[in-house]
Amino acid sequence: MLRKSAAMSGLPDARGRYGAFGGRYVPETLVPALDRLQFGVERYLQDAEFQAEFQHELKTWVGRPTALTLASTLSRRWGAEVWLKREDLAHTGAHKINNAVGQTLLAKRLGAKRIIAETGAGQHGVASAAAAARLGMPCMVYMGAVDVERQAPNVGRMQLLGATVVPVTGGDQTLRAAIDEALRDWVSDPNGTYYSLGSAVGPHPYPYLVRELQAVIGREARAQMLEQAGGLPEVAVACVGGGSNAIGLFHPFLGDAAVQLIGVEAGGRGAGLGDNAASLTFGTPGVLQGSYTLILQDAFGQVRETHSVSAGLDYSGVGPEHAYLMKSGRVTYESATDDEALDALAECAKCEGILPAIESAHAFFGARRYAQAHPGSRILIGCSGRGDKDMPILQRTLLKGFG
Repeated sequence: MLRKSAAMSGLPDARGRYGAFGGRYVPETLVPALDRLQFGVERYLQDAEFQAEFQHELKTWVGRPTALTLASTLSRRWGAEVWLKREDLAHTGAHKINNAVGQTLLAKRLGAKRIIAETGAGQHGVASAAAAARLGMPCMVYMGAVDVERQAPNVGRMQLLGATVVPVTGGDQTLRAAIDEALRDWVSDPNGTYYSLGSAVGPHPYPYLVRELQAVIGREARAQMLEQAGGLPEVAVACVGGGSNAIGLFHPFLGDAAVQLIGVEAGGRGAGLGDNAASLTFGTPGVLQGSYTLILQDAFGQVRETHSVSAGLDYSGVGPEHAYLMKSGRVTYESATDDEALDALAECAKCEGILPAIESAHAFFGARRYAQAHPGSRILIGCSGRGDKDMPILQRTLLKGFG
C-alpha cells in the first residue's frame, strides 16, 4: 500500500513543498510575480475553458496523442517486451511543447505582453518560440553559450520561428546560467513579461505547473498500455535532468504499486564532482534557483559545474518532486555515462529506425540494464525527444571517422 502524501495525492502542500523539498526561495522583487502566477494557476489551470483550448491545441497542433510503439527488435535483443512512448513525434520534436503551449495560454490570460524562456538542449526554446508564434506573442530565449555552440540546429529553428536568442556568456554558460539570466529579465518587468520555465524546477508553483502540463504523457501511456499491451508495464523508465518528461510520465503511475519507476540521470564521465550531472545520485540538499532540492555542490555549499554529453541533462539540480520521490522510495534513480547513452542511442537507431535524443538515450540504457536483470519483463520507455538536434554532437562522437 503506497503511503498517502501530498506528492502522491497530486498536490504540494500550501508552501509548495513535497515533503522537505520545494518551496520558494527568491528575492523579494520576485514574490509579487510568483504570487500572480500562483493566482493564475489556481484560477485557470483546471478551468473548463482553459482546458478546452489547451486540449484543442494539443490535438490539432501538437499532434496528441503521441504513439505508443512496440520496439520489436529491441524486445528480441533484450529478452523483454519493450514499449516506447513517442514524445519524439510531438510537434517540434519533444515533450517540451506540452508545457510551452500550456504556459503560453496561461500567460495570455494573465495579460503578459512577451514570453521569455531558458533552454539547454534547445527543445524548450524551440517549443516556446513555436507556441509564442502560434499565439501571437514575442519571445526571447536565453541559452548558455556552450549550448548555443553544441545545439546550433535548434538556435536556427528558434530564430526562424521569430524568437530572439540571447547567448549567456556568464557562469557555466549552460542551462543553469540561462535560468539565472531569465530570472534577472523577469525581475525587471514582472507584470509585462511571462517567464515560461521549461522544467519541473524552480520556485513554487513552477514544479507543480510543469508537472500538471506534462502529465498528459503518463495519462496517455497508461491508457495505451492497457489497450495495446493488455496490461500495465512492470517498469517505466525515463531520463532525468530537471525532470519534466520523467515526472510527466511517472505521475499517473504513482498509484500503481506494481509499476516500478526508474529515472536515469546523466552519469557523464564518472562519479567525480564536476564529471556528471546526476544530482539525485551524487547530490546533497541545498537551494538552487528558488527551490530546496538535491544539488551538486562542494563541501562549502558552492554549486559546481556539471558535465554531460547531453545539453538537456547538463544541470546542477533536479525538480523537488523527484527529490521527494527518491527519499520516499517510490522512484528509483540511477545514472548512465556518456558512452553508455551513446551506445544505447546507436542501438535504437539501427534496430528500430528511431533516432532518439541523447537525453532519451539515457533512459534506453537504463531500460536495457533492467531487462538484463529481469528477463521477460514488460518495459515502458519515455522517448522524450528525437535526436536530429544532436547531429553536431553525434558527428563528433558516434560518427567520428565516418565518411
